[in-house]
Amino acid sequence: MARPQPLSLTNLFDTNMAAGLALLKSQRRKLQELSPLLSNTPTFSQETLKKSKKTGKHTGRLPVCYEILTLSLEKKMAAELYPATTNLTNNCTTVTASDKKSDVQVTQSTTTATTPTTQQNINNNNVDPASWQSSHPTLRERNALMFNNELMADIHLIVGPPGESQKVPVHKYVLAVGSSVFCAMFYGDLAEEESEIHIPDVEPAAFLILLKYMYSDAIDLEADTVLATLYAAKKYIVPALAKACVTFLETSLEAKNACVLLSQSRLFEEPELTQRCWEVIDAQAELALGSEGFCEIDLQTLKIILQRETLNTKEVVVFDAVMSWATAECKRQGLRATTHNKRSVLGKALYLVRIPTMTLEEFADGAAQADILTLEETHDIFLWYTAATKPKLDFPLAQRQGLAPQRCHRFQSSAYRSNQWRYRGRCDSIQFAVDKRIFIAGLGLYGSSGGKAEYSVKIELKRQGVTLAQNLTKFVSDGSSSTFSVWFEHPVQVEQDAFYTVSVVLDGNELSYFGQEGMTEVQCGKVTFQFQCSSDSTNGTGVQGGQIPELVFYA
Repeated sequence: MARPQPLSLTNLFDTNMAAGLALLKSQRRKLQELSPLLSNTPTFSQETLKKSKKTGKHTGRLPVCYEILTLSLEKKMAAELYPATTNLTNNCTTVTASDKKSDVQVTQSTTTATTPTTQQNINNNNVDPASWQSSHPTLRERNALMFNNELMADIHLIVGPPGESQKVPVHKYVLAVGSSVFCAMFYGDLAEEESEIHIPDVEPAAFLILLKYMYSDAIDLEADTVLATLYAAKKYIVPALAKACVTFLETSLEAKNACVLLSQSRLFEEPELTQRCWEVIDAQAELALGSEGFCEIDLQTLKIILQRETLNTKEVVVFDAVMSWATAECKRQGLRATTHNKRSVLGKALYLVRIPTMTLEEFADGAAQADILTLEETHDIFLWYTAATKPKLDFPLAQRQGLAPQRCHRFQSSAYRSNQWRYRGRCDSIQFAVDKRIFIAGLGLYGSSGGKAEYSVKIELKRQGVTLAQNLTKFVSDGSSSTFSVWFEHPVQVEQDAFYTVSVVLDGNELSYFGQEGMTEVQCGKVTFQFQCSSDSTNGTGVQGGQIPELVFYA
């Protein structure tokens, strides 16, 4: 019996060459079949693609995911976008990416795509040696192509709750390198052996953002998904992405979302974000407590806010906010918003409202008629206001401390001279910038140099020509060189490293004190102010002298 001949290197080379050529012919046939569908379809820019992803949720579809198809080994790559369902034969959208251009063209088709999950190497002596690997020279580019791609994927993750889940192809090695949690999941002693792993507690859109970062270092955050993305980054211990989420939240923080973000920052144990939230809630308490977001917080966060000493608002505002929260909580629990149910959902939180610190008129017109207190509680509170012997109450008696306003004085001296400084209904204006976030509450102004006088005044705060706040009011000056405070309706958040313009138009006694020896930079506590002249100023005010001697703020 003849011995079999050993397989030589030449034979092995010929075998691989034949297999490679067969695969190339097969891929060319697929490209020819798909080319009519790719040629007569509309194209969209990459920006349009992003917008369509955002608006996709309004169509009733689940979030889309991407699948790369190798249509040719020459120059063409394609990607299939399909809704996350077990049936992948629905209408699809095909993405073609050129190896010579960075832009992406999206075309729509209604065919069933064939997805090759493996690819063999073609010998460099082949007539068409170019491949998608060679057309993307950097490791980052090649790795990014594998994001949400069936090509070489060795496991699938079913992300999202039942009925809203999305099947995502992944590569164990990439995820294990980027996350110690995935490393233990795929390569640890108790590694998962299934071909599909369910992750029901993470939103698909947020998980795709996490994956995109792990495959390419790209971070693409959006307001609608940033909290869910932060949750995913925390769960899988990806600190760089988590930090980016926190930074995004800090820059988008304002009164209307501060309470919700406070609740989330406590959940995620992010102390810096928590502190930022408290700064906004304290300074803009009336806006924060009156927002829709306040009604969405959990009971524990509600209690923490009600215990806050530095809330800068009246107690009647706090009481009204608590009533709104109780109504919303009854609705969440499927209960009618009756007195009994409101007291039930509030529990001991009701007794954190400092009702006795209201004025008698505020209590009589508000809490006493809100149908939330018992008759005995209402009776005892009225006695506490009016009787010499006051009854014992279950509500806190001490007023909140609030915030102490700080003042930035930009002049080193003030003066007056006959016929020197006059108000004639003209605008006095100055520009300023700060090196940390503050809240402008009002302005300090000079008054009459000729004795007691009353002024009508309009104050305004703008940024890049957009009015952020204004107020029409009056103040009375006593003839001294002191400044007199004029307040905006609500404190206004001012971001760091951006110039804002404050303006004032006064009408009253013409002769006034004025500032001199003005400073371009003033250190006020931990905040540094910079001043520059404003083109809106038509009455002579500038950096060196004039009106608007003080900015009143919280920090």
